[in-house]
Amino acid sequence: MKWKIPLYKVHADEEDIRAVTRVIRRGMDWAIGPEIEQFEKMLADYVGVDYCLAFNSGTSAGHAALLALGIQSGDEIIVPSFTFIATVNWVLMVNAKPKFADIEEITLGLDPSKIGRQISRRTKAIIPVHYAGSPCLINEISTVSKDHKIALIEDAAESLGSKMGKKNIGTFGDISVFSFAGNKVLTTGEGGAITTNSRKLFEKMKLIRSHGRLINQNYFSTNEIPRYVELGYNWRMSSITAALGISQLNRFEKLVNLRRKHARYISARLSKFKEITVPNEPNGFRHTYQLYTIRLENSKMRNELQKFLTKRGIMSKIFFEPVHLTEFYKNTKFSESADLSVTENTYERILTLPMYPGLTRENLDFICNAVEEFIESTK
Repeated sequence: MKWKIPLYKVHADEEDIRAVTRVIRRGMDWAIGPEIEQFEKMLADYVGVDYCLAFNSGTSAGHAALLALGIQSGDEIIVPSFTFIATVNWVLMVNAKPKFADIEEITLGLDPSKIGRQISRRTKAIIPVHYAGSPCLINEISTVSKDHKIALIEDAAESLGSKMGKKNIGTFGDISVFSFAGNKVLTTGEGGAITTNSRKLFEKMKLIRSHGRLINQNYFSTNEIPRYVELGYNWRMSSITAALGISQLNRFEKLVNLRRKHARYISARLSKFKEITVPNEPNGFRHTYQLYTIRLENSKMRNELQKFLTKRGIMSKIFFEPVHLTEFYKNTKFSESADLSVTENTYERILTLPMYPGLTRENLDFICNAVEEFIESTK
């Protein structure tokens, strides 16, 4: 279907084109080029950490994070079910066991008060998700991880630029994972990164990312025989992708501020309806609105609104179907002992509306008018 207003549009400009063109025209170093380390340094500086490592996707970055921490068969990892499926898949990729914990209704992140009951002697890490661009209750979750001496991996795939006070998301965990997929605030089409303050974990993930190869120079620019010291993968980001990342990062705050401006406008229009809960931004939190997700009173109203918007040519989407309800995970027993009532209730009521920097006032009014018309028609 051709949408009048799609769920997202990538914000691209002439500098993006020039950045990619420069890499292509030099005729070499399309992989392992200087743009990768430049992008990593810029991202580390932006987030406020010592180390950053770029990957070809957020999924490979998360997989590498668990490998670097030594997670293995028999270990248990606490995860939310209210997330993109990759978060939980990482756990199975290292033959560990996901333990689902419920979310809270303020930020739709892991509920710190419910994590403890899922911890056992086999628990090795917690992976909280910063949903839609909002920080979760990461301070409280960090306290739980420290009290129990288990690792903390921030799934910040949707939340580059989000903050709690003056502290950036991506600085709370032992490792934090970012995604630059097509709909993200900073996008390179596909891509990802990890951030950490641990040199040991950084060096470990560098080996994992590139065939277990111990080498300090560009592989294609030296005749030195490389040392392969452990099992590794090919999860590198290309130079072309990194060039896009640099270009987007140079205007990243502009992209965030446009999203925040659009979100404020939509929230001001829709918050007057008791049937709608607009995204929450607690005091001291900075929401980047990678997704703009509202909650309706019930699933019937949500489904009817989605159909109504579709008829108007406005795309909407349900982010996310809980992982434990997906076809694959329903055939497992991972969620048998978990109370996921808030997760399931949230899923029944959520709907994500279009959100991207290029939305015009006319677009915003078209979306809001359609939602308002639907709500009025239900009374």
